[in-house]
Amino acid sequence: MKRPVILFLCVHNAGRSQMAAAFARQMGGEHVVVHSAGSAPGETLNPAVVRAMAEVGLNIAHERPRKVTDQMARDADVVVTMGCGDACPLYPGKRYDDWDLTDPAGQSLEVVRGVRDEIDRRVGELLRSLGVTLS
Repeated sequence: MKRPVILFLCVHNAGRSQMAAAFARQMGGEHVVVHSAGSAPGETLNPAVVRAMAEVGLNIAHERPRKVTDQMARDADVVVTMGCGDACPLYPGKRYDDWDLTDPAGQSLEVVRGVRDEIDRRVGELLRSLGVTLS
């Protein structure tokens, strides 16, 4: 059976999409393929995001923002956009979910924790909707 491919996409790929990808990899394990990218990637991850994820046992400090490629989007079964509006590519026939989430850039750790927890919840719902067995 084909593993679903999910692309988490935001502008800078330094916060929300990185958190979502980490949760999807943790929850979905080998049952899902996960990509995370940005339309205009930043240079590094948001330090508050790295810290908030470490608090729940996920080390994303080694991750780096990546630019979305045409192939990533074409391979994806689901593209989850987070605040990139018209800057995100659109491909006909793809399932798009737009998650309206606070951008963690410049936010306090407390705000970032709330964004993290909401992403955790949404990723679980997404994986269940795809029939992925959660780890």
